Amino acid sequence: MSVGVSLPASSVDRKAEDSLGEFCWSELADRVIAGHQLTREEGLAILASKDEELLDVLGAAYKVRRKHFGRKVHLYFLKNAKSGLCPEDCGYCSQSKVAESEIPKYAMLNEAKLMEGAARAVEASARTYCIVASGRGPSNREVNHVASVAKKIKETYGLHICCCLGLLSPDQAKTLAEAGVDRINHNLNTGRNFYDKICTTHTYDDRLETLRVVREAGMELCSGLIVGMGETQNDLVDVAFELRDLGVESIPVNFLHAIDGTPLERKADLDPRQCLRALCLFRLANPTVEIRVSGGREVNLRSMQAMSLYAANSMFVSDYLTTKGQPAEDDFKMVQDLGMEVVIGDHEAYLAWKAAQSGEPSQGCGTNSVCGSGSHAATTCHG
Repeated sequence: MSVGVSLPASSVDRKAEDSLGEFCWSELADRVIAGHQLTREEGLAILASKDEELLDVLGAAYKVRRKHFGRKVHLYFLKNAKSGLCPEDCGYCSQSKVAESEIPKYAMLNEAKLMEGAARAVEASARTYCIVASGRGPSNREVNHVASVAKKIKETYGLHICCCLGLLSPDQAKTLAEAGVDRINHNLNTGRNFYDKICTTHTYDDRLETLRVVREAGMELCSGLIVGMGETQNDLVDVAFELRDLGVESIPVNFLHAIDGTPLERKADLDPRQCLRALCLFRLANPTVEIRVSGGREVNLRSMQAMSLYAANSMFVSDYLTTKGQPAEDDFKMVQDLGMEVVIGDHEAYLAWKAAQSGEPSQGCGTNSVCGSGSHAATTCHG
């Protein structure tokens, strides 16, 4: 069991004295909602909170999540557009040059395959389609290919598009932005002080530079981490605060899924409660940012998986890069059982596509009105 840590007296209500009970965690949430920036001491206290406090900490995170995102859950669908063949040595990754994992290996998928993935994203009620390619960074030819397909996806389905292609140059970022790509994913993965323990072929600053050129190109930033690689609690707080300072729009929180054949294949330090504390940290440190419970959730959160959505407000549906997720129907059921709503169609292009499919006039729909086929009672859209 983790050791409890008390906040400084100035950070909590005096009535709580040395305890971080329900009242204090709730009070911290109120202060965050009012504009307080989480301090390092408070962040560490979240991660070191006692098991008997977990529901109180999670309740504080949910209070902040509910304030900014209500009961909405945004779904993401991921397509592994290029698998394996990577020259980098990231220790967690089955696609890296140092991995001996048995995974599919193929070059960039053609337009038909990427469009097929977009169709599956729509079928899965996903709001965002993620095109992911292995490698240090894309060639200009690959960027032009992805940009061309992104335009067609926008025209056909109106999905939000997020691309994860590795290190990008300013010109490449500009090409993707002009094609209508909404967001680039480029994870920091861990804190600066731990980074060289998981990768030596590129640096933490290389990753920050790509985030900089993406922002300058006018696209949104999606950047997160992998919890459970051997980092310290200080490292986790470092990442939470770095992403806050960068002003990212979305933070995917992954939990290490130790894959056979990778340097971290025997690493299995996490339990569900630690995972929930990490999600609470990122929610309270980044109150208005989309927090996505991502890879490894099924393996690490296990029977407590649904509780992650009290802190996070988005998740991947179906599969990941080289590992399988739980069936999409189980995800829909989990959201519905929580009394939450899967949100789709929150932008004009999607609504126009949806109207075209049903033969209706192209127009927006009101908040919380049902806009899907009705196969999932939790599927709504908002204007």
